[in-house]
Amino acid sequence: MAPANSRCHTAAYLKTSKTMGISALLKTAPTTKRNQTPGDFPLIDVRDVYKTYHIGEVSVPAVRGVTLTINHGEMLAIMGPSGSGKSTLMHVLGCLDRCDQGTYLLDGIDVTRMSKSQLSAIRNKKLGFVFQSFNLLPRTTVLDNVALPLSYAGVRRKERRRRAAAMLELVGLSDRSHHHSNQLSGGQKQRVAIARSLVTNPVLLLADEPTGNLDSKTGVEIMALMQGLNQQNGLTIILVTHEPDIADYANRTIAVRDGLIEFDRRNSNAKQARSATSPNPSI
Repeated sequence: MAPANSRCHTAAYLKTSKTMGISALLKTAPTTKRNQTPGDFPLIDVRDVYKTYHIGEVSVPAVRGVTLTINHGEMLAIMGPSGSGKSTLMHVLGCLDRCDQGTYLLDGIDVTRMSKSQLSAIRNKKLGFVFQSFNLLPRTTVLDNVALPLSYAGVRRKERRRRAAAMLELVGLSDRSHHHSNQLSGGQKQRVAIARSLVTNPVLLLADEPTGNLDSKTGVEIMALMQGLNQQNGLTIILVTHEPDIADYANRTIAVRDGLIEFDRRNSNAKQARSATSPNPSI
């Protein structure tokens, strides 16, 4: 189980270097990108990865020798009880934390030993995050909340707002763009968080307990939106959840226990979420 201070990761994904642009940071990264098209190699290629937290004199092994590949276009659920290591694994896959041992290739790029600034640039360029607690700025408009990652990427204000508006239309919240986030329902807040995660056009969306603070009906609506993004747009999605009902919407489920993969199963009969309020998520 990760220590309490790992909760700061939920905001870290938005940060990038203030002294170097994202492109410049990525150019300095120790990459091993293959000269192949995306379909020729996995989006995620993790080999024998370990992560241990040190709390005083106590060492807590959270991930213990995980090997895993995830292909472009998959929708995958990572399950496990509290303390199983599933959240730590997500932090490693999301470049929020570095593994102690092993190798991790993301979209053909070796991110194993990148600096914090390089990992920040990778997060901003390639990854989108959705969290259980939404992590929206309460005194900021919905439009500006969605545009926030683009401001860290150095995108001009007019373009930021145009792209943010397009993402709000995608999730069915165009009419709420000038509301503050504290004026929204839980389901609307999560839709805003999804729009924010998509505004940088990521190759991977990581959702940590995305329905955990929602009632069951609203949770189904959020899963309908995510399935549409995966099935119609081809977006790769990783769901971290302890709820079997939510994992059933994914095409593949990985169970984690004691820092190890307990099983890895394909789900050819994944549940299809149905929601009358879910928009067509094609861009």
